[in-house]
Amino acid sequence: MLPRITGSRSLLLASALVLPTLIASPLLGDDKFTEEAETCLSCHGDKEATKTLADGSTASIYVDVTAFEKSAHEKNVPCSSCHPDHKEYPHPEVVAADPREFQAKFQEACRTCHSQKYNQYQDSVHHRAHLKGDLMAPYCFDCHGSHDVKRPKKTRTGTSATCATCHSEVYAQYEKSVHGKALIDGLNTDAPVCTDCHNSHAIEDPTTLRWRVQSPEVCSKCHSDKQKMAKYGLSTDVLKTYLDDFHGMSAELYGHQKTEPKKLVQVCFDCHGIHDITKTDAANSKVLKANLVQSCRKCHPDASENLPSAWLSHYRPSLEHSPMVYAVRIFYRIFIPFIIGGLILQMALHVFRVVLKR
Repeated sequence: MLPRITGSRSLLLASALVLPTLIASPLLGDDKFTEEAETCLSCHGDKEATKTLADGSTASIYVDVTAFEKSAHEKNVPCSSCHPDHKEYPHPEVVAADPREFQAKFQEACRTCHSQKYNQYQDSVHHRAHLKGDLMAPYCFDCHGSHDVKRPKKTRTGTSATCATCHSEVYAQYEKSVHGKALIDGLNTDAPVCTDCHNSHAIEDPTTLRWRVQSPEVCSKCHSDKQKMAKYGLSTDVLKTYLDDFHGMSAELYGHQKTEPKKLVQVCFDCHGIHDITKTDAANSKVLKANLVQSCRKCHPDASENLPSAWLSHYRPSLEHSPMVYAVRIFYRIFIPFIIGGLILQMALHVFRVVLKR
């Protein structure tokens, strides 16, 4: 694959033009690049290096030396590890109709070292989009970079910004949500980013009913964490109380089915929102008592203004929360065993009397 600047040139000419500049660069004088990298950069270190494609457009084959030096692969991954077919020169011809197809030709490069992550990616909604012919769906390098690969653990605050490249409308909602503000404005790493809910590589299709019924478990990762929720004064009983009501029981039942659920069940984001989640006491909160009836009417169009009064807000009945319900529960816990115990005692005495008479 020859770089084309103003037409086809030989490797010798390209090297003569570029190599002196690279040798003078301090980046190559500190043993941070192998001999192989220096050879490759003799052509690919030229900012004007391009590949002419079938549609007449060009694709850049330039490698930014400075970015590569700072990447996670620097010093550890030689060029030929990702480009095994290009060890020798001249390189085999890469036939592509346009720049995106040209990029797609190299999407298998990550598989050699990251086979587990690559296999997870194969099951993702992104890969399924590729199989349907959508070349614009992201490949590994779209999220991680190609020659400027970042270390994931150091880029948590930028994770959602990466997703925003394609999902800008969703990101606009997220950055205004209680989660987005906590992370972006407050740099609070407890706040979830896109990959906490959707996973990093095995991203499922969130429009399926299967994903819907499993979503409460996603929310419970954080909201059942006592240590984390204690920081914000939030209840950790959210999943348990949800599963105890009709909506939660239905979701749990459908979640155990091996086939795709055929009915719509109400899950966390139906009431709280998806990417636009607010604090529960915010004026525009969907679960604020004043607004809750509107949320209920999405599924129960005939719901009266009093319907939300039956909701216990994910709290178990106590003297502090719903004291009347708590008192009734205590009453029945005493009354029911008393009635059943009395009935059993009456039957036992009756049987005892019959036995004595005989």
